Amino acid sequence: MRISANVSERAKEPPNIGVSVVILALGPSDLDDRADNLPAANTASGTAPDIHATASRTNTANTAEASNGIDHTASRTSNGDAVPTLRIPLVRRIRQPFLGDWALPGGDLQGGRSLEYAAEKALRSTTSLHPQYLEQLYTFGDPSRSHGGLPMVSIVYWALIGETEAKDFREAQNVRWFPVNQLPPLAFDHKDIIEYALTRVRNKIEYSDIATRLVGSEFTLSQLRNVYEAIYGRKLDAPNFRRRMLSTGMVEPTGEKLARGAHRPACLYRYVAHTGTGKSAKSTKPAKPGSRDIPTIPTQRTAQQ
Repeated sequence: MRISANVSERAKEPPNIGVSVVILALGPSDLDDRADNLPAANTASGTAPDIHATASRTNTANTAEASNGIDHTASRTSNGDAVPTLRIPLVRRIRQPFLGDWALPGGDLQGGRSLEYAAEKALRSTTSLHPQYLEQLYTFGDPSRSHGGLPMVSIVYWALIGETEAKDFREAQNVRWFPVNQLPPLAFDHKDIIEYALTRVRNKIEYSDIATRLVGSEFTLSQLRNVYEAIYGRKLDAPNFRRRMLSTGMVEPTGEKLARGAHRPACLYRYVAHTGTGKSAKSTKPAKPGSRDIPTIPTQRTAQQ
C-alpha cells in the first residue's frame, strides 16, 4: 500500500490492521495454599481487610524468581493480605515510537492466513507460548488511534493459560512477565487494552467455566478461590466463597479427594456441564472502550520493534 506524505491524504488511506495478544497466567504457587500461609504483614490497626481493595493497591510480597519462567511470588493488599496475582507477558520496544516502553506481543496480518494464525505467530516469535485456546477480545479502531494521520486498527486476542503452558515461557532481555497490578510504562493504548481484558475476565468468570483455563478441569474450592482472588485483585472470605459457589450450582463434587501433605484431603470439584449457556451474549463484554481517546498502536511491526 502506498503511504502518502501528506497527513490529510494519509487519513483517507485504508487503515493499517494488526493483531495483538493479551495473555493472563497464574504461577503454580498461586493455585495452592502457600499464598494463604504467608505470614501477615504488621499493620497499625486490627481492622478487618477491605474486601473492596483493588489490584492497584497491592504490592509484591517477595522478589521475582529466576529470570526463566513465570514469577511465582504472591502479592499483598494494603492490609497485608497475601493475594494471588495474574501475570502478563510484555515485549520491550526497541524502535520509535515509544522506544524502551513495554507493549503487548503483536504482528501483522498476512495474505492467505487467518487472524488466529497471526495471533499465534506473534506469541511464538516473542514469548514461545502456545496457548491451547485463543479468543478474540475486541477490535480497537477509534479514529483517535491514528498515528501521523494513518488510520490504525488492532484486532486483539486474549487467553488464560495454566501452569503447564506458563512453564514454557522463557524471559529474555526484551520479553518479561509482569504482575497486572504493577505494569511498567506501556506503549500506545495497551494499558486500556489490558484493562478491557481484565474487565472481560471479571465479567465472564461469574457465569462460565473460564476459571478452568487457569486451575484445570478438577480443583479444590481453595484453588478455585485463589483464581477468583487473582482475577478480582482482592482477598475473599473462604467460608462465604464456599457457600456461594455451592449455592449457585455451577460446580459439583467429583467424588475424589486431593491429599495435601499433613492436611486433611480436600474434595475435588468440577464445573457442571454447559454452565452459563443461558446467558445472553450481551453480558459477555464490558462497555465499549471507544468512549475514551485511544492513542496509537504499532503498525506493520511486532511489539518489540
